[in-house]
Amino acid sequence: MILTMGTRPDELRRAAKSVLEQGVDIELIVVSNGAELPDFPENVITRSLPENIGIPAGRNKGAELVTGDIILFLDDDGWYRSPDLAKHVQDRFAADPRLGAVSFRIADPDGGPDQRRHLPRLGSSDPLRSSKVTTFLGGACAIRTAAFEKAGGQAEEFFYAHEESDLAWRILDAGYDILYDAEAVMYHPATLPTRHPDFYRLNARNRVWLARRNLPWPLALGYLGSWVAITLLRERDRESLKTWFTGFKEGWRESPGRRRPMKWSTAWRMTKAGRPPII
Repeated sequence: MILTMGTRPDELRRAAKSVLEQGVDIELIVVSNGAELPDFPENVITRSLPENIGIPAGRNKGAELVTGDIILFLDDDGWYRSPDLAKHVQDRFAADPRLGAVSFRIADPDGGPDQRRHLPRLGSSDPLRSSKVTTFLGGACAIRTAAFEKAGGQAEEFFYAHEESDLAWRILDAGYDILYDAEAVMYHPATLPTRHPDFYRLNARNRVWLARRNLPWPLALGYLGSWVAITLLRERDRESLKTWFTGFKEGWRESPGRRRPMKWSTAWRMTKAGRPPII
């Protein structure tokens, strides 16, 4: 499934071409999140939304049309490096019934180094090493359809930022594993998340919502305390900090949707995978 949110017809066609060239039977669903779609072949399913309803809601709308056992999520500015990626992912899921999601390695098409923020592990990890992880990037992943449905889909309240972590935590709590697969490679141009005008506010608000929705209260308070400290250490721009704390307060004032704290055994599994849910 491809989600498009802007007027990038050339990039969208490139993304669609990389999907249609996959060497397995694949169902391509293109969701227009308030953007105009170019013409596609008849075998491409399209869903045009009249306005931008947010990344998680747009992905949910596309997932409603899925009939296969695995959903591959792709944004319109990314594309698959190899026509064998879908077959590789299919084999991964077939070999492990407990596998709920696969996080892809994101490579720079111009040959630059992998961006650290694209690697869903703590520390300076080797991007060429596969491992179990606790999250994934929403536009660079494959999810077992049954796991997606059991987790309740993506949190539409979030609009943008941390919606994939919310889904990942619920997939883990449903008893599935998440794998970072260094052999599953896709291309995406190097970008900064701060290019989004609401990045700081939504990043902070949704981090609070992530904790409130998913963590037992002792872990939620530790998690949010850690991120306040990390943000104060990382961010030196006063206006950005002001906006971040505005979002942080908003996260406490407004409802995050249904609260469903994860089991303590899930928190322990996350800890063993290298990322305890306090950071």
